[in-house]
Amino acid sequence: MTRRDHPRPDVTPVDHAELALLLEVASTPKPGNVDRHREYDDLRFEHFLAGAVGSRPGLRMAADADADADADADADADADATPGLGDAFERAVRGMSQQDGDNTQFGCLLLLCPLVRAAATDRLSPSGVASVAEATTVEDAAAFYRAFDHVDVAVGDPPPEADALDVRRGGDAVPTLRDRGLTLADVMALSADRDGNAHEWATGFERTFRAADRVLNDEGPVSDRLARVFLALLAERPDTLVAVEHGEERARAVSRRAAAVQGDLDAAADLADAFHEEGINPGTTADLVAAAAFVALERGVRV
Repeated sequence: MTRRDHPRPDVTPVDHAELALLLEVASTPKPGNVDRHREYDDLRFEHFLAGAVGSRPGLRMAADADADADADADADADADATPGLGDAFERAVRGMSQQDGDNTQFGCLLLLCPLVRAAATDRLSPSGVASVAEATTVEDAAAFYRAFDHVDVAVGDPPPEADALDVRRGGDAVPTLRDRGLTLADVMALSADRDGNAHEWATGFERTFRAADRVLNDEGPVSDRLARVFLALLAERPDTLVAVEHGEERARAVSRRAAAVQGDLDAAADLADAFHEEGINPGTTADLVAAAAFVALERGVRV
């Protein structure tokens, strides 16, 4: 389906990306995540709403070849050039961070930016988004690292040989990226075996598109569909963020608990309460839900 054939041609990929972020946090229950019924003292539902709105300028850069390259861009940047995907992501993260909850949707935006660019250029398919990823540059990778300067992101330790490329170094790692000539796609490939979002980048967003098909083929309110797809995704693969914060075995146990309540949102609500008390947050799975919501909206799911 091209943008010209879209059932709602006046609704842009940027609109759908922002709506996907809002639907992700509004869907409930997604055990362990902030939603409209559950939140934390320092990370509230309203922070996610504000983060979604704040990310819009960066999402617009991802979609629009004529987008303003941002007033804070380097002075020697070509203002008429298509904004780099990394610059779009960094701008989206910077905007998202302008609320009191710090990091709300970093991983969601990492998935949404290439999907938005693919949709805006009539390439919203596994092969199309793979081509978007493959076209990234070293400067895109540099902007990705600079995005870590805006928020605290929980990530695992890199292999010893990749210490200089630890994303927690933020902009300080950029000289190493340039010395090694690593594009953003290269950086994602280095982490694909241990990070769920990097795995999507490296595989043409295979789980995202499968999850979107589940949403499309389901019935009922979209928020319920997304809650069900969250459980399915968490059941099929341990969550990266849970593994980082609690270890691999705990992450596998969390997936087993999700599998036990698949399809039963009442039981999932009880599990959500339990995860909340235990401090279990399957945030990478929530990122996939936002990405799947975007693809489903672009393919005709109506809200």
